Order: sequence, then C-alpha cells, then structure tokens
Amino acid sequence: MEISNVQFTKEMRKTHTILAPSMAPIQFSLLVQVLAQEGYRVKLLTNEGPQVVQKGLKYVHNDTCYPALLVIGQMIDALDSGMYDNSKVALAITQTGGGCRASNYIHLLKKALIRAGYENIPVLSLNFKGLNKNSGFSITYPMLKKGLAALLYGDTLMLLKNQSKVYEVTPSSSDDLVDSWVRKLNEQFSANKGSSFREIRKNTRQIVKDFAAIEKDRSRPVVKVGIVGEIYMKYAALGNNHLEDFLFSQSCEVMIPGILGFMLYAIQNQIEDVRLYGGSLLRKAVMKALLRYLSRLEKMIIEEIGNNSDFTPPRFFHESVSTAKEAVSISCKMGEGWLLTGEMRDLYALGYTNIICVQPFGCLPNHIVGKGMIKKLKELDESINIVPIDYDPGATKVNQENRIKLMLAVANERRLEEKQ
Repeated sequence: MEISNVQFTKEMRKTHTILAPSMAPIQFSLLVQVLAQEGYRVKLLTNEGPQVVQKGLKYVHNDTCYPALLVIGQMIDALDSGMYDNSKVALAITQTGGGCRASNYIHLLKKALIRAGYENIPVLSLNFKGLNKNSGFSITYPMLKKGLAALLYGDTLMLLKNQSKVYEVTPSSSDDLVDSWVRKLNEQFSANKGSSFREIRKNTRQIVKDFAAIEKDRSRPVVKVGIVGEIYMKYAALGNNHLEDFLFSQSCEVMIPGILGFMLYAIQNQIEDVRLYGGSLLRKAVMKALLRYLSRLEKMIIEEIGNNSDFTPPRFFHESVSTAKEAVSISCKMGEGWLLTGEMRDLYALGYTNIICVQPFGCLPNHIVGKGMIKKLKELDESINIVPIDYDPGATKVNQENRIKLMLAVANERRLEEKQ
C-alpha cells in the first residue's frame, strides 16, 4: 500500500491543531506548553473505550505490538469523533530511531490513515535522529531546554504524588497540588522562565516542600509497588487499564521510574554502540558530555528530594548501570533492554519489593528483559515479588486485576510476618 507523504508546513502552525497521544499525563501536559511557546497548537488525546482497540485492530495489522495498535486506534477514533475540523489537524507521534517497531509507527499510522480515508492529514515525527522531517516542525535549542525541564518537573511531580496519595488525609490533595504546579510551571514557561539550572533547583525545592506539607496518615497499612515495562504501557492509562488508580484503590504506594532514566539509557546506548562496533569518536564525546550534563541535573533532583523531605528519591543512573550488569549485559539494548531489568533491581533496592511488569503483546524485547529475567532476579534478590501482566486486545481488565490482587495478597502476608 502507498504511504501518504503529506507534509506539515510552516503555514500550518497558524491553522492546524496537532493531536498527540498522552503517554505520561503530567510530563506531556507540561510539554504541550513548551510547544505552544514555539507556535504549535497541541491537543493531548484522552479518548478511551473499546472502540479505540477495535479501530486499532481494523486499521493496523494484528501482529503489530499493542502500544502501536492503541496509539493509532486512538488517533483514528479522534478523527472519527467529529470533535475536530479534520481539514485543520495534524497528528504527532514519537520515534525512537532504534530497532524497536516504535521507529516504524509513523509508517503504520500513515498506512492506517489511507485505509480510513484520512490520507490528506499530515503526520509529524518527534525524534532526535532526523527521521521523517517536516518543513513546518523543527526542534530548537530553547524548545529542547524547556522540554528537558518539563520532563524533570514531570518526573518529580509524578514521584511525589505517588508517594503521597495513598497517605493523604484530604482526598485528592496530591492531585490538586500537581495541577497547581503544572499551572505555575506553564506560566513560567510562557514567560521564558523555569528552565535554567538555578530555576529548576528553586522550583524543585519548593515542589518537594509543598508535597511534604500535605497532611498524611502514615499509620495506614500500605504495600509498596513498583511498575516497570515497555515505556508506553508503563505510563499510559489507556495502555495499562488505569493501573495506578487501581493500585491506589488497593492501598498501595506506587513507584514508577521516570522518563529521565530512559533518556540517560538512550544516551548510554549511543556510547555503548561506539564501544562495540566502532564509529565516530566525536559522537562518543558529545554523548558523554550530554550524559554528564543530565547526570548533574539528576543529582540535583535527588539531592533536593533527599535533603528536604522523607520521600524516597530515585536511584542514580550510574547505580542502575552497575546493578543491571549483575543480571544482564548492557549491550542488551533493544527496546527497553537492560534498563527494564535494572529498574526492577532499583525498585527492590529502594524498598519496592513488589513489582508489576507490564508486558504488551508483540513486544519481544520486553518479554525477554522483563518476564525472561525474573528467575535471575530472584536468584539475586530472593524476596523480590514480581508479577508479569500481559496486555493485549483480548486480555480482560478483571483477569489482570485478579492477578495483581494475588501478588498483593502475598505482599500483605510478608508485611504481617515482618511485624511479628
């Protein structure tokens, strides 16, 4: 089938609304404002329901991975909804540029659009590898700087909210505080503020203090649960059937590794490529410099959380690399690769010994470094409690939640035994 090559032009910035999937809601809501500052009108899609899956199955080959099916199904469902002027919309999708099918989503989407009768809708590719360029969209230095700040703030807000929500005395106080800070940060971005090292430190310190001030009841019986898996499934409620909300309803404190860790992983892989296969020493030097810069930001965030509260900060990336090496080679870097295994070891070290590994259909690398590593992880940390949960068009939410409840039952038994 022919692939549509309709381009998003500079003129379309003023006339078109860009529809994008909402993977990580806090981080992406901040990124929308960053893009708005650059002249792009972006709308995050929140439409859900069985029709999203059905349209994904209708317009995407059923052997394609579940995240691609969901993202494309959600976009076509939005176009079918009548809520938008389809002559003035564009679609945006991220690409990793690696061996994963995420690099091919854009081609799958374009084919699906032709089949659905939307061949004239332009598609933007958000990536850092020069793939599928559009004349009307480019990543600038100010956008990159503010976008990085947005991800750091988003990771921090997600972390603190998840460690506060189950203990909060006033319902929704954590969510309300997240919304308040998203508004504050968006106002700062609009005024070209909030992205310098000093401003990030200042804002992060105040964010930590505000969450620490939320009234909490620490006497509640709580199970600490970590979530790992394929990146879309790990964060997107559409993909994991609102897993975070379900865990909160089961009195769980949740830890989800942040997007910054995935960015550091991607940079580390570039360095590893040169070591394994040779290549540009300049490229290696640039990646090392970028790794040092991001690690400096990571250190600042961890210090602000650790020094100003009793919240559990994430581990340093260099610690993740070291612990991952004890279980798997860091040359295993297809998809989430060694990072997924490393994140499970990190969560265990931080006290989140109960781990849900979300496994999407059609993601072979994820199954290898997720479910395939459970035996090795139990040899290293025998009390680790991991449950892999499969997500695909035929999986039911009831069965998924029942499997999680069995894991939580084991966790509660161990918690009571430790008290005795």
